[in-house]
Amino acid sequence: MVLTFLLAPVSPARADGNVPGIPVPQNSFNAKGAGSVSPADRDFVIKVRLAGLWEIPAGNMAQEKSDDPKVVNIGKSIAAQHVLLDKLDRDVAKKLNIELPGQPNADQQFWLSEMRNANATTFDQIFIDRLRAAHGKIFPAIATIRASTRNDSVRQLAQQTNQFVMTHMTLLESSGIVDYGALPTAAAPTTPGSGPVPVDGQMIAAAHSSTGGIPGVNTTVILLVLAAALVAGVITTMRIFRAR
Repeated sequence: MVLTFLLAPVSPARADGNVPGIPVPQNSFNAKGAGSVSPADRDFVIKVRLAGLWEIPAGNMAQEKSDDPKVVNIGKSIAAQHVLLDKLDRDVAKKLNIELPGQPNADQQFWLSEMRNANATTFDQIFIDRLRAAHGKIFPAIATIRASTRNDSVRQLAQQTNQFVMTHMTLLESSGIVDYGALPTAAAPTTPGSGPVPVDGQMIAAAHSSTGGIPGVNTTVILLVLAAALVAGVITTMRIFRAR
């Protein structure tokens, strides 16, 4: 069961139910809300709440309006899992004193209105494509928070949310009707093959310039060492000439 491994430690196993050997992350967190909370952290907790506020009713509509048993089951699973994720998110918000919204934002309300106005013929495509696009958009944002947050509760929530989103994208894609051509493409890399994109490019560049590209060594220290070596070389040369 997808929800089980989010709540209790498990050994590496079938993460997607089909391919053996894919590790499932164990729950090794002891989150107490410790660590500073950045504006990005707060925004992330709010966005997780917003996701549930429209995906739960969207999943419920799929169960009512779709004639495809596969889409009905996808909607049922996504709605049920967002109920659990919403509980996890509200617990973190309470712990960190983050005020959460009580209704979807304007875009999400528009998507829900599209679904309400759709008939049995058009509903499935709208439901699948809107949710798949939304999950693809938040997926890299989750990774950024997971990698950069200083707060242990936000870090745990990001890990849990990541597992939910991966599951939901896979469920939506299992419908077989995702319009991949309509999804936004990734931006072209500025320097192909140069490695992973940093969370804060300016910070990485500043750190690189201040160390001369050598981890743990300050540029000032390097210059002082070179200057000392030059002076020593000049003194040695003068002594040699005097000896002659």
